[in-house]
Amino acid sequence: MKLIIAYIQPHKLNDIKQELFKTGVTKMSVTNALGCGQQMGYHESYRGVDIEVNLLKKVRIEIGINETFVEPTVEAIIRGARTGNIGDGKIFVTNLEQCIRIRSGETGNTAIG
Repeated sequence: MKLIIAYIQPHKLNDIKQELFKTGVTKMSVTNALGCGQQMGYHESYRGVDIEVNLLKKVRIEIGINETFVEPTVEAIIRGARTGNIGDGKIFVTNLEQCIRIRSGETGNTAIG
């Protein structure tokens, strides 16, 4: 079992969801996040005051999947998120030690679905 965490541009969420649905991945958690990376933010002026904005809006997607879905899921996220510009995002793949479905008590691969 693996946990895929992706940080993406907010406007690319629908594209990524469509690509994931095409590959058969329909279960995910989505949260709003703030962060900075290579983009390093930007400067803007508000009422004559220069403001440095270094935490940019991102969306965090978390997907728990079985081993066979790792590559198709990562490729779907890349297809949906890639613009070729700095700030497209990052994908982290980590081992998922345990998964438990609360309703039925199922554990492991069967709990992920």
